[in-house]
This record gives sequence, structure tokens and C-alpha cells, in this order.
Amino acid sequence: MRVPLASWEALAAAKRANTLEKIPVEWRLSPTDLAEAKEQRDLTGPFIRKFLGANVTSIISKDSTQLVEDISAARLTAVQVTSAFCKTAAVAHQINNCLHEVFFDQALDRAAWLDDQFAKKGSTTGPLHGLPISLKDQFHVKDVDTTMGYIGWIGSNLGISDPEQAHNIESQITTELLSLGAVLYCKTSLPQTLLFGETKNNLIGETLNPHNQNLSCGGSSGGEGALQALRGSILGLGTDIGGSVRIPAAFNGIYSLKPTPERLSYRCVANNNPGQNTYRSTVGILSTSMQGLELLLRADLSTKPWIRDPAVVPMPFRDEVARDWESRAKPDGTPNGATPLKSGVLWTDRTVQPHPPITRGLNIIVDAIRGAGHKVVDWNPPFQAIGRGIHLAFLGADGAHDIHTQLNLSGEPLIPDLQDAFKLRDPMNLLEYQDLTLQGLQYEAEYSDYWNSTAGEDGQVVDAVIMPVAPHAAVIPGMYYHTAYTEAINLLNYSVVVIPVTKANKEVDVIDSSYQPSNELDRKNWEAYDPEIYHGGPVGLQLVARKFEEEKILAIAKIVMCAMRVSNFNEIAT
Repeated sequence: MRVPLASWEALAAAKRANTLEKIPVEWRLSPTDLAEAKEQRDLTGPFIRKFLGANVTSIISKDSTQLVEDISAARLTAVQVTSAFCKTAAVAHQINNCLHEVFFDQALDRAAWLDDQFAKKGSTTGPLHGLPISLKDQFHVKDVDTTMGYIGWIGSNLGISDPEQAHNIESQITTELLSLGAVLYCKTSLPQTLLFGETKNNLIGETLNPHNQNLSCGGSSGGEGALQALRGSILGLGTDIGGSVRIPAAFNGIYSLKPTPERLSYRCVANNNPGQNTYRSTVGILSTSMQGLELLLRADLSTKPWIRDPAVVPMPFRDEVARDWESRAKPDGTPNGATPLKSGVLWTDRTVQPHPPITRGLNIIVDAIRGAGHKVVDWNPPFQAIGRGIHLAFLGADGAHDIHTQLNLSGEPLIPDLQDAFKLRDPMNLLEYQDLTLQGLQYEAEYSDYWNSTAGEDGQVVDAVIMPVAPHAAVIPGMYYHTAYTEAINLLNYSVVVIPVTKANKEVDVIDSSYQPSNELDRKNWEAYDPEIYHGGPVGLQLVARKFEEEKILAIAKIVMCAMRVSNFNEIAT
């Protein structure tokens, strides 16, 4: 057992101070700058750029595919690119509190080595050569802590059983990224327990939304979403067991891919209650562009991760699938042939009605793809609240024993938001667990049957489903009441892409006073909507395909984005 040598408060304060000390003096902001940042509603764009300079801004404004091309063509060096993102991440953390770990010196040494190799060989190390990639604080990097937000793991790596492994362990996917030429430079914030749609912990406090500091950045990959909103990263890894890469993407105006579990390696990745393996967490990708999602998925699968991680399904990136689906539309998003796409749209899960900005976002996509000539039908599957209830029961099956084991290492308490949800209790018994497994399988079968039934009169099954990520835009802290829009999809293990669509607008997204909530939860959510507070909050929506259809849903997302661009609807996509 690890025994703390000081109070948890003192350990957390020392860790925060140590992180700030790792930021070069020339990148540190003045007290006046920090005070100004606290008063800003929107930290993105012009505000953060004034601390960066023209050269840094020109680099971080590029997409990940542009940067790897520029490096491979010797228009930029790995050191130049890495330095730009390290500086931006440093500024982002000072104004937004979004990092757990910084290892800029290690990153710059790595970048210099890559530049030297490029100069000697005249070729890149891999498809990610010189590209900085940020990591949620679950992925192990040598010589770097992995606390996962727990005070008791400061100075070590959560989940190790042998103290000798501390700072020597590396997640398999981390090793893969390095083999592909990537540069790793920071770890982003997450909520205590991981099982929370906001980002708060006792280590750093709270990470707010850079687009609107009245709102949350989401969770659990919330720091990743916030950092990317500030362009301190343009490509990073998160994880998702209940919406954890989709919620931050939607709340921060960026893109994400939630693959089916076992598509990417989770080996040697820190996690909450890792023994719960019936409905697994999945490694996901967040990016400021659609191209970034595909770049990282394609690159990592090229390493054949299934050879080293027996849990990974042996499935390379399927170019033929991507080409087939992309060929279904012309560059302007209109159908390329006799068979247009057929999309379902979930306007409401019939438990909690989405706020006006979300409904407007759904209409934006529907009008764009329907206007382009594709089919759209209403989607009324088995109640997603049922799926959410089954899934949530699995997440709490251990009675919060794993969570309290981590808390007890330092004596830190649960944060106030989680004290009721994660009280220590008896674990679920085996027979109840087995019955719950059968309920999950039954729900999966019923949802699949409904999907197949959509062939209807035209004989064409729905290709993908458009649905909310949450019943609100980036949420007011403390008011995230309903997670069925994402959790049911985790129970189904479906493949999902989140795209940014618009922002809440107080002039347009007015309160519908005629709406009558259907239940108490619906009432709580509906009454939480305040157009003034939500104004400027990003609205992202999820595009859902079935299991192991990552290439397909990426291609469909591209078609949707093309249709939106032609319709001039996409307001915040980069």
C-alpha cells in the first residue's frame, strides 16, 4: 500500500506548482494576463493568439495532415512544430487549467532527434513524423506520471502492481505512436473516477469550456477537448465508456471517433474498475479536423496492434470500405448514382427533449443532406434510457470499490458532484450480474432488429443515424442530468463520429414556452436552459453506424460535412 507523506491537499498543491514550474519562463503569463483571462467569456481564437505570436499561430492553424506534409517536404521542422504546440499548450493550461502533465523538454528532444534522422536519411520515420499528439491522462509515457486525477498516484503510474514499473511502463498505443514518428508532449485533464460528463478533480480543480467559460468542457476526455478548442493540440487520444470522447468533442466544437472496443489497443492503459470487461471502454480519437481522425486511425492500424494485444480484432484499415462509401456522393455531397444515403434522425430519445440549439443543429444536418438529395427518416428505436440503465448498472457493479481504493491511497474525498453516485456499497452478486448481461444482449438484439426493419418500403436499410450527443449544448456545470444519448450507444458498441455543427445563439434558440415536459427529468433539463448563458456554446452531433464500421462512418461524415458546406450551414467546423 502506498502511504502518503503529506495531506492530499498539500500533495495536490505541490503537483500543480511543479507543473507550472515546467513551463519555460518566457511562456509564462503575467498576473495581469491571467486576471484578464478569468474575465473573458471566450478564450479561443483572438484571445489566446495574442499570447502566441504570428509564427506559432501560423503553425497551430494548420490541420494535422498539412503539418505532416510540411515536415516531410522540409517546409517545417519537427522542432518548429513541436515548439509551437508546446507553447500553445502552456498558455492554454495557464488560462484554462486543462493539463495534468507537461513534458515539453522530452518532446523537444524527441523532435530534434526526428529532425536529425530526417537529415541523415532523407525520409520520415513514419506517417506521423514530427506531429505532436496529446494524450488523456490514462496513457502511460515513460518518465511521466499517470495519476488519472487521483492524488495517491502522484509520482507513479495508476494501475501498476510493481513499484519498479513506475515511470518505466508504456501503454501499447503510446509505443505505436512513437514508432509512427509522433511527438508526445502533454497529458490532459479528466474527472475524478472518469465516470462524469464534466472535468473536475481534486488534483487541478475544474476545466471549463474555452468557448464560453460559463459552461463545462465535458468529460471524461474534457481536457483534451478544451486543449484542442484552444489549438494547443490538433490531434489526441482519449477513451470512451459512456460518451467520453463524444461529449468533449461536441462541447468544444471539434471532431471525434469512438471506435468499437477492440479496434485499438487498450493494453497497459490506466482505467477505472478494469475488471468490468462486459462493456469495455474504448480508445478514441479527438481532432480539430475530420482528416486528423482518419490519419491517426489509419496510421495506428498499420502497426498491426492485434499482434501485441490479443484483445484487438485483427482488422487493418479497410481502404476498399472507405472508398466504397465515399464514392456514394460527389464532392458537393449529392448522390453519385442511383442509391443515395439513407439516414435516420433521432429527434428525441422520448425521455428528455433536447434544448432548442440541439434541435436546430439536427435540422441543419437534415436540411443539408436532404437538400443534397439523400434520404432521411425518423429514428424511433427501443428506448435508449433502457440501454443507459443497463449500461450504468455495469459501471457500478463493483459497488465503487475500485474508486475508493484509489481515494484511500491519499485520503482524498470524492468531489461533491460524485458523493451520492459513488458511495461505497456491496458489489453486485454474480447471479444479478449474469441477468444484467442477458438484459444487455436482449437490448442489443432488439436495437439491431429495429435497425434491420428500416428497409421498409424502399428496401434500403438505414446507413447511419444522426442523433444528439446530449440534450443540450456544452452544459452549465452541475446540470448534466441525462446521459442516455451516449451511454446506450456504448451498450451497443457502435462506431460513432462526432462533428461540430453550430453554436447556441440566444437570438435564434429562444425558449419554447409551449413545450410541456413529459417527466421530472425532462422538466429539470428543460428548465436548465438559459439562452443568455448558453450563448456561444458549441453544438456537436453524433453520426452512428454499427459495430466495427469505423471506415464507413468516417466516409459518411465526410459526405455530411460536404453537404453542410455547400448549404453554408457549418459555422464552426475547421
